[in-house]
Amino acid sequence: MESLSPYKKEIALGILKQIEEAIVRLQARTANIHCVDDFLLSSAGMEKLDAACMLLIAIGESLKGFDKVTEKRVLSTYPQIPWSNVMGVRDIIAHHYFNVDAEEIFGIVHSELSPLLEAIRCFIQKLSSNY
Repeated sequence: MESLSPYKKEIALGILKQIEEAIVRLQARTANIHCVDDFLLSSAGMEKLDAACMLLIAIGESLKGFDKVTEKRVLSTYPQIPWSNVMGVRDIIAHHYFNVDAEEIFGIVHSELSPLLEAIRCFIQKLSSNY
């Protein structure tokens, strides 16, 4: 990250903070979703599923932008996260929305967000300490 210009670091840090905020919002909005039926069996649940999908699109798109700004040098430093899968979820939801599997979204929301948030916060800390 040291090889990034101050301008690119600032842009990258801004993107990371937006991703962090989106993840925290997504976790809060789905806190009472305990199984996939909580998404599917009510109008309110379906609204939460729609909102979760929108935030997952935003996260994936923002990660693509972050990867571009950092010249594909940063994400690979945290291999515990399958970054291409995270970005790919955005493509699946955006291009095949009517075929989105609510069970997959439930799995992502309940199993994948916390490790992703940890990685994003790690990058924020590293970028911030390099200023």
